Amino acid sequence: MTSIDLNADLGEGFGRWRLTDDEQLLSVVTSANVACGFHAGDAATMRRVCELAAGRGVTIGAQVSYRDLAGFGRRAMDVPPAELAAEVAYQIGALEVFARAAGSRVAYVKPHGALYNRVVHDEEQAAAVVDGVLLADASLPVLGLPGSRLLERAGKAGLPAVPEAFADRAYTDEGTLVPRGREGAVVSDPETVVERSVELARSGAVTAHSGARIAVRARSLCLHGDTPGAVELARRVRARLTEAGVTVAAFA
Repeated sequence: MTSIDLNADLGEGFGRWRLTDDEQLLSVVTSANVACGFHAGDAATMRRVCELAAGRGVTIGAQVSYRDLAGFGRRAMDVPPAELAAEVAYQIGALEVFARAAGSRVAYVKPHGALYNRVVHDEEQAAAVVDGVLLADASLPVLGLPGSRLLERAGKAGLPAVPEAFADRAYTDEGTLVPRGREGAVVSDPETVVERSVELARSGAVTAHSGARIAVRARSLCLHGDTPGAVELARRVRARLTEAGVTVAAFA
């Protein structure tokens, strides 16, 4: 039977400011990528989201990033490998405190934003992220783009490498994400997103930005929580997947 995980980036607020509807999204997704304070999130937010996730049986993952609150982790940065590894471990450790206090644990790691895109091709930065995960917990799965240097390095290091897909992002013919600054990079039509979700889950393929069909085999599907109507769209995606005979379940 076909099965797929639904993950979303959560806890992306700071102080009184909140970007995502964490409580509602946690009623839909099976895995929560919780911001760890470097691109978004703070101690109170991390604690709140971990408690909500644990209460709903949602798997908790550490969403690690470059140290870039002002740029929401989406600005290109050059961080020395040893420093990046330490900062990745630091973020995982911070979230683990709140996950365990809520009766759960950090079950996987996913990079965010500029770091996520950088480790698709950058061997050195990918190795640094993997080193940081190993420093924190050598059993943690790593979530990333299929074919990325990150997943390659994670696998070589003995970490479970978990590929993910994006129904609301345009793909290049090479299977990478079209940069957000380009026209058409984000798929905004809700029905198209729903159809692409089922297509990715059942066939492991999607139509690229060029119109070509490409293989994107993934164990997890990311639903962005910072788009308009994100909660209703997430509900529609999950409902349509179930109707299509796809089992929705966490990978970790």
